[in-house]
Amino acid sequence: MHIPGKRSPFVQTFLIGLMALLPLALTVGVISWIAGIVKRFLGPDSVLGGLLVRMGLPFVDSTTVAYLVGGLMVVAAVYVLGLLLQIGLKGRLKRLLDGLIGRIPVIGSVYDLAGRLVGMFEPREGSNLKSMAPVWCSFGGEGGTTVLALLPSPEPVEIGGHRFLGVLVPSAPVPVGGGLLFVPVDWVRPAAFGVEGLTSIYVSMGATAPSVLAGKTPAVRPDGGMPH
Repeated sequence: MHIPGKRSPFVQTFLIGLMALLPLALTVGVISWIAGIVKRFLGPDSVLGGLLVRMGLPFVDSTTVAYLVGGLMVVAAVYVLGLLLQIGLKGRLKRLLDGLIGRIPVIGSVYDLAGRLVGMFEPREGSNLKSMAPVWCSFGGEGGTTVLALLPSPEPVEIGGHRFLGVLVPSAPVPVGGGLLFVPVDWVRPAAFGVEGLTSIYVSMGATAPSVLAGKTPAVRPDGGMPH
C-alpha cells in the first residue's frame, strides 16, 4: 500500500544526487551571469570592445586578435599607471581628478561616492575603510525588518527636528550599487564584522550569512561607538 508523502527509493536517491549537484549548478549559473555582463560591456561587439579592436588593428589583421592585443595594451597601460602611482604620483593624480571632476555638479557627487566605495577595498587601513563601516538597520525599531548596510559617516544629520544617519544599502549579488537611505539614529547599530563579511553576504545572496555571523568579531567605529 502506498503511504502518502513517502518517497520511493529511486526518487530519494535522485534527489540526493540533485542536491549534491545544485551548488555546482548555482556556481556555474552565477559565473555565466557575470560573464554575460562582462561580455555586454567589454565584448568585441560592445562600445569599449570596439575601441580595443581599433587599438589592435594597426598591428594585426584579425579582429579577434586585434581585440586581444587591444586588451593587452590596456592592461599594460594600467600596470604602468600603477607603477607611477607607487613612486609618489598618486596624491597628485587624485588632486587633479578631484579638481577636474569633483567640481562638476551631480557628476562630482557620483565620483566622490565611487571613490569612497573603491577605497573600502584598498589593502590598507585608510580613512574610507574606517568611515564606511557595516551596520544593521532595524526598520521600525528593535525587532523590525533588519537590513545590512554601510555607514559612510558616523555624524548624524537633523531632518525635521529628528536625527538621522545616512546609510548605503547595497544590492545583491553585486554590492557596488544600491540605495541611500536616511534612518533614525536609534535604528542603526554596528555589525560585528568587517567590510569583507558584508561583501561575502551580498555576493553570495545571503548564503554565507550564517558562517559570517558565527565567526563575528567586535567592530569598532573610529570614535569608539555608535552615536546616540
